[in-house]
Amino acid sequence: MKKFTSQEIKEFAKSHPNVRLYQNEENIGPVRNWRKCLDYATGEYVKILWSDDLIAPDFIEKTLPYLIDHEDVGFVFTGTEIFNDDIGQRNKAYFIGETGIYVTSKYIESSLLGSPLPVPVSPGNALLRTKDLGKNILLDIPNKIGSDFKMQAIGNDALIYLLTAKDYPRFAFVNEKLASFRAHNDSITTSADSIKLIIFYYIAKAYFVENHVDDIKLRKKFNSRLLGICLKNMFRKKHGITCVKDFYSAGNNTSIDGMYFLALLIKNAIKIGVSPPYDFDKIKNFSGYCNDYAS
Repeated sequence: MKKFTSQEIKEFAKSHPNVRLYQNEENIGPVRNWRKCLDYATGEYVKILWSDDLIAPDFIEKTLPYLIDHEDVGFVFTGTEIFNDDIGQRNKAYFIGETGIYVTSKYIESSLLGSPLPVPVSPGNALLRTKDLGKNILLDIPNKIGSDFKMQAIGNDALIYLLTAKDYPRFAFVNEKLASFRAHNDSITTSADSIKLIIFYYIAKAYFVENHVDDIKLRKKFNSRLLGICLKNMFRKKHGITCVKDFYSAGNNTSIDGMYFLALLIKNAIKIGVSPPYDFDKIKNFSGYCNDYAS
């Protein structure tokens, strides 16, 4: 795909008055750049399109009615294709069911626990109201590991969905491939180390849980997943995460759901071919041990 220079875009904008080009004088980091874009936005609705993302020509046509016609719908997203032209791979993602309106409590549960719905974290396939995006793009996220979230933008995107979901009872989904995410060697999700991605996303989600989730059962299940990530990271001892409380800014409630944790443990054991009685040394030494905790 051709990449356009700023000069080419300037020339294009001269004959297309609805196209405007703004260019920062210096690198201000991705999250501050998102907020800068909002400073220029004048419409009621906003579509974020990261540099690696594409949308179908009729994306707006098929998503906008859900926000116009339903004031209780906080956002709408579509089915997505993740593609890597370097290796010729294309996979469908975030197809949660039939086109329609769903309850946001199910989105929140799925985002925090990795199921039952395969929901997205990047709003590259979503349409939102400008006022919600302005409120829910956080420049930084309090954390104990000294990460500057406004410069690395891993987790801030997931919070856009979660913080918007808490303010609305419903969200919408369009069961069509109207968005595409490109995977390549320079993308964050490909080039960054996987445990770093997992930890940063779950620090962001822990911020949401700490400040906005009152459901004790959900909190305990979420903490059970955090424990699984700690076990995975235990062998690498990276990024300053050693226990569940390290994910939280205050960390006052870090109890887990023992049965839920055991179920996840057994599920992973079955994945790697371990039968009762379980050889936990074999489980712990399996390189993909905690994939289920971080889906």
